[in-house]
Amino acid sequence: MSNVRNEIERGSANGFAMLFVGLLLPAVGMLMVLDAPSEFSGVVCAVMVVIGLLILPGLYMLEPNQGAVLTLFGAYRGTDRSQGLRWANPFYAKARISLRARNFVSEKIKVNDQSGNPIEIAAAIVWRVADTARATFNVDSYELFVRVQAEAAVRHLASCYDYDNLDDRHAGQHLTLRGGGEAITHALKLELGTRLAIAGIDVEDAMLTHLAYAPEIAGAMLRRQQAEAVLAARRKIVQGAVDMVEMALKSLGERELVDLDDERRAAMVSNLLVVLVGEKDVSPVINSGTLYA
Repeated sequence: MSNVRNEIERGSANGFAMLFVGLLLPAVGMLMVLDAPSEFSGVVCAVMVVIGLLILPGLYMLEPNQGAVLTLFGAYRGTDRSQGLRWANPFYAKARISLRARNFVSEKIKVNDQSGNPIEIAAAIVWRVADTARATFNVDSYELFVRVQAEAAVRHLASCYDYDNLDDRHAGQHLTLRGGGEAITHALKLELGTRLAIAGIDVEDAMLTHLAYAPEIAGAMLRRQQAEAVLAARRKIVQGAVDMVEMALKSLGERELVDLDDERRAAMVSNLLVVLVGEKDVSPVINSGTLYA
């Protein structure tokens, strides 16, 4: 984009040395006037005082992970990232900007997922200013820009994926917000990085902090999840019961303890399944006759 301005590194002088010079010049000028009063010494003293007074406004302080954006009558001249007491052209305007990592936790917002189901979603973002020129000149307020674009990115992410797989046949085949894990985190980070690049913002980390169905459908979805859990448990119980019946029939056949025809085999399978699968304890019934009586 033609309006993008990249950061220019700008050096600065040691502030302590310039402070010493700025205080020394007026003092030397005053001593010259006191030692040898004359028109010439008065002019020299005035010049030295003016120079000293011009030097002092050029001093400024920078803390670690802090930068100063330097402009001269509205024109960008560079960014100083040095630390401590520094000095630059006194006519420079010096705008300090923090380079530290910052946290932003978005509000819970309601949005529709890819299937149109209303969900609630929120995210936590760790970001920092990487390019001070872009952060200062490409947007009005980079902090407000981060908040607005973060919400837009979270909304867009939620609309691109389903909350969960509603069809068990496709479970694990499609990426979802609930089961996506690192893939969803990477997608969110990539989305934020693209949106915030114009403001010179680097996204250090991003993750979802809240993800749930909206209250109006939460009850129905809870019942669905409970039904899925019951079905999964029943499926496991039936599978185990079938394995046990198969093992029992095989063991009886190998040991030749009893000779079972098809009808007796079917009756035995039915009885074993009732005993193994039933939720309540069964009462044994002793058959004193035969199946054919």
